Amino acid sequence: MEHLKYPFGKFEYGKSYTKEETHSNITDIALLPSRLNTLAAELKEHHLERSYRPEGWTARQIIHHIADSHSNALIRVKLALTENKPVIKPYDQDAWAALEDANTDIHPSLKMVEAIHEKWVILLRSMNEEDFSRTYIHPEYNREFRLDEFIALYAWHGNQHCGHLQIILEQN
Repeated sequence: MEHLKYPFGKFEYGKSYTKEETHSNITDIALLPSRLNTLAAELKEHHLERSYRPEGWTARQIIHHIADSHSNALIRVKLALTENKPVIKPYDQDAWAALEDANTDIHPSLKMVEAIHEKWVILLRSMNEEDFSRTYIHPEYNREFRLDEFIALYAWHGNQHCGHLQIILEQN
């Protein structure tokens, strides 16, 4: 079950990231909209209602979740760049995935991901080394997150969910 939940393994918190690793993670973030659109084009209506594991989200919910999560991510980066150790606002991703908009057409969320990532990647590529060490505080984890770690987390996040969609496609 663990390999279905985490097809790329669990994210390792607390690591340090080199400049090269951070730039590779930014590239993963930049490529996500294209990867997501390619996978979404293969999804048929019956795939959209399937989950990658028992009690997991459906393909439809995953796509809407990525739009929700990555819009929050862009805002968190901006807060960390413009404020001194801001405390971010957490949200209940499972409650969001249960809202009616997570059970609708996926195309608005695909467009959102494209637009958010276009804007986000411009911002990430404009950052200097000092910017990557800026932090925000996540009250649920009760710790500071450096932006280079956060960027790694979101590169992983996109890869994980693309892996989930691939599992659903392979179920045929």
